[in-house]
Amino acid sequence: MPDQSVPQARKAESVVPEPASDSGGISRRTLLGTAGATGLVLGAAGGAVGYASAPAQATALTSVGSDRAMFHGKHQPGITEGLQARGHLAAFDLVAGAGRKEAAALLRRWSTTAERLMAGEAAPHDDTDVARDAGPSSLTVTFGFGHGFFARTGLEKQRPSALDPLPDFSSDHLDKARSDGDLWVQIGADDALVAFHALRAIQKDAGGAARIRWQMNGFNRTPGATPHPMTARNLMGQLDGTRNPKPADSDFDRRIFVPATGDPAWMANGSYAVVRRIRMLLDDWEKLSLTAQEQVIGRRKADGAPLSGGAETTAMDLEKTDAKGGYAVPINAHARITRPDQNGGAAMLRRPFSYHDGFGADGTPDAGLLFVCWQADPLRGFVPVQRKLDRGDALSRFIRHEASGLFAVPGGAAKGEYVGQRLLEG
Repeated sequence: MPDQSVPQARKAESVVPEPASDSGGISRRTLLGTAGATGLVLGAAGGAVGYASAPAQATALTSVGSDRAMFHGKHQPGITEGLQARGHLAAFDLVAGAGRKEAAALLRRWSTTAERLMAGEAAPHDDTDVARDAGPSSLTVTFGFGHGFFARTGLEKQRPSALDPLPDFSSDHLDKARSDGDLWVQIGADDALVAFHALRAIQKDAGGAARIRWQMNGFNRTPGATPHPMTARNLMGQLDGTRNPKPADSDFDRRIFVPATGDPAWMANGSYAVVRRIRMLLDDWEKLSLTAQEQVIGRRKADGAPLSGGAETTAMDLEKTDAKGGYAVPINAHARITRPDQNGGAAMLRRPFSYHDGFGADGTPDAGLLFVCWQADPLRGFVPVQRKLDRGDALSRFIRHEASGLFAVPGGAAKGEYVGQRLLEG
C-alpha cells in the first residue's frame, strides 16, 4: 500500500429541471422548485437531480446527492475524482462465441448506461428504481480491458506491451478465480444505493455477451464525516496515501496517463489500472503497540507526520537519526520503501476502497484494501515498487495479496462515442 493519497477536491455541478421522459413518466431528475431557497444555481447545463414519484412539491437535493462527475471527457471518470464512499469492482469474461462485434455492442450499451446514470437519470432499459429519489451522488463508471480480451476479439496486434502479465511476487497468495478478466468495471458513488443501482444495470447490460468473473465491494469514509477534507484512513487506522501525485503537479499527466502520441494509438489519454485485493491481518496488527505500528509504517498514526518530524506533508528526512543512533524512519518502514525517489521516480495514483467480507469460523475478519492504482506504464509504476516491497517491507507480515488484475483503461469517450470505440472500430 504505497504512501500516496488521492486528491480530495469535489466539484458540484449546476442542476436544472428536465421534462418528463418520452414514455410519459417522470424522469429521475427532480424539478428543483426550491432551488433558489437552498442556494443551488440553475443553469443551462443538464445537471442531474433525483427521481420524483409525482410532479407535486419538488425538493432540492443535498450537496452529496447533487455532486456530478461527467462521463465524456479527455480521460474516463473515476481516476482523478476524490474518493467515494461506496465502490464496486467487477470483472467479466466474454462468453464462448462472443467476439469483436459483440464486444463493441456491449461497450456501446455500457457507455450509454453509464452516461445516463452518472447524469442522475434512469437506466435506458428496465430501470429497477433502486436509485429513485437520489441524484448522481458523484457516481463514476470506468471500463478497462484485460490481457485475454484481445485474443477473444482477434485484436492481439493491438494489445499493449504494458499489459503483459504482472510478475509473481513473494507476497502473492492469489485466488485465480478472483483475478484478471477480459473486461473490468469500476463503480464509485457517495450513496450505496446509487452505486448498487449502477452495478446491477451494468451486469444486466452484459446480456448474452459476457458473464461476471468476480465482483468485490468496498467503502471509504463518507464525505462530510470529518470537519474538513483529509487523507483517508484505512482499516489499520493509518492515514493512507499522504504522497499521492496530484493533478496540479507539473508531471502528473506524464506519470499517470498515456500521452496523446502514445502507442498503441487507441490508448491515447488512457491509463493502466492495477487491482489487488489485499487482506489485512488485523488481529496480528492490533496486537502491536502504537509505537510498533508507527515504526512499521514510518509515520505517526495520529496525524500521518513522518517519524523524522514535522506535519503530514513535511518531507521525510531519511538520514535523521534517533537518540540511539538508529534511523528515525526505520530502514524497512513502508513509507520509506515506497517513496518515488527511492524507486527511480516510480509513481502511481492510488484510489482504493476498504472492504470487509465478514468473519471466518475462528472470528478472524476478512477485511482489508481493494487496492486500485493508476499509472502510464505499470512496468515503471507498480512493478518496481512492489518488487522492492517484496524484498523487506515491514508491513508485509500483516497483509496478504489474495487477488490481482491489470487492465488497460482507454481514454475518455467524446460526445457521441462509446468507451473503447477507437480500439474496436479502428
